[in-house]
Amino acid sequence: MIAAVTAAIAGICAAAGIIELLATERGRLRPRRAAAPPSRLAAVAVRLARLARRPGVRAEPGGFDGRIAAAGTPLGLAAGEVMALKAVAALGGLLVAVPAVQALPSRLAFAALVAAPVGGFLAPELALRRRVRVRRKRVVGELADVAELLRVAVAAGLPADRAIGEVGRRLRGVLPGELAAAAARLELGVARGEVLRELTVRCPGEGVAALVAAIARSDRHGAPLAPALAALAADARAEQARGLRDAAARAAPKIQLVVALVLVPSAMLVVGAVLLQSLHS
Repeated sequence: MIAAVTAAIAGICAAAGIIELLATERGRLRPRRAAAPPSRLAAVAVRLARLARRPGVRAEPGGFDGRIAAAGTPLGLAAGEVMALKAVAALGGLLVAVPAVQALPSRLAFAALVAAPVGGFLAPELALRRRVRVRRKRVVGELADVAELLRVAVAAGLPADRAIGEVGRRLRGVLPGELAAAAARLELGVARGEVLRELTVRCPGEGVAALVAAIARSDRHGAPLAPALAALAADARAEQARGLRDAAARAAPKIQLVVALVLVPSAMLVVGAVLLQSLHS
């Protein structure tokens, strides 16, 4: 009973804090180009993460910044803010689990008290990894068109920087959006090497590193860029064809399973009904 009352008080305090944050920090989130406006829940999560980071939450080592960049820097959160959000989610999971364990047996109550904060801590990480997988799939699907249009622009005489910007403005998707952002940073005077490295990190699909390497090689040694882009586009289309063939090969056993479990029994039922009707007649 005491735990339930404590959890209720904590929930009321958290709700009051959220309302105060929304009232005092409205408009703090900066809109990003070609991104949907964040929902109310996402805005609350961002503010909670940034509030929790003020005491000083250290970022997780081991490439966490790169994983956030590969996910597209969702909601503009940095590594420390994501770690703070994970801590807040773990605390929230614990507060949610405390009232619920009153009706559970002792062993299940202990498991729930352990699993709830662990699940809350891992939930932002799992969402981040899923976003990276989705972005990688989209980048791989867009690479062939991007490389082909870049080849046409470069063959027409445009410099690489302007060609990247034009392709980013004329196409829609993850990779064109990152190319447009890279072109904007180049126009602002950011070092080309830094922009290309960030482009490789933010676009986790296969082939983007080859695209960046071709652009860097053209800048460094003056190698023609159009043949490299044509080869990259051909490789990307071949990879897409292999992916479609693999997906078709994986779908065949599933179709056979559906036929074996659904169509064959239904056909046998029809035949059995006909036989029973003939026997009764």
